[in-house]
Amino acid sequence: MDHGPAVKLGVDHAAKRKTRLGIWMFISYTIVYGIFVAIGVANYEAMSNIVFADLNLAVTYGFGLIVLAIILGLIYNWRCTSIEKEMNKEEKS
Repeated sequence: MDHGPAVKLGVDHAAKRKTRLGIWMFISYTIVYGIFVAIGVANYEAMSNIVFADLNLAVTYGFGLIVLAIILGLIYNWRCTSIEKEMNKEEKS
């Protein structure tokens, strides 16, 4: 049971753009998370306010952070794929 040779990877011409996109997404998520932490520190009583479907702000915001992270991950994957396709077209031309 032998597997074939490893795939030879070339230069990633899209790395700079993908890195920049990842950094911007990280900064935006960090800001949203920082607001969550700031509310918890500055006005922790506000976290107990019911805001949606009998759930308090802490739970709602927490689930929102999880959903936001998943959405940002999907957007990052989609954008990186399109950036790589674009850069590969330029390379082949």
